Amino acid sequence: MEIKFGNNEFYIENEQKERLGEITFYDKNPTTIVIDHTYVHETLRGQSIARTLVNQVVRFAREHNKKIIPLCSYADKVLSSSEEFKDVIKKD
Repeated sequence: MEIKFGNNEFYIENEQKERLGEITFYDKNPTTIVIDHTYVHETLRGQSIARTLVNQVVRFAREHNKKIIPLCSYADKVLSSSEEFKDVIKKD
């Protein structure tokens, strides 16, 4: 499944261009992004799609030297559950 990048979002869609999964974020300031939404269509749940979308934002943040504030509860759960993301989580 191809993950596409749009205006502060990563997403997947079917052949009819219907969104089946997405993660959105916005710039809080020049060095920080906020993940505010993650969605996966019920037919794709349980296939690690949401985790893959979070990983895409992490990759984006690392490439652009940004930190992440995970406002979305799913993103917060993923990012706070592993040491591998420690370098991108914004500390207060």
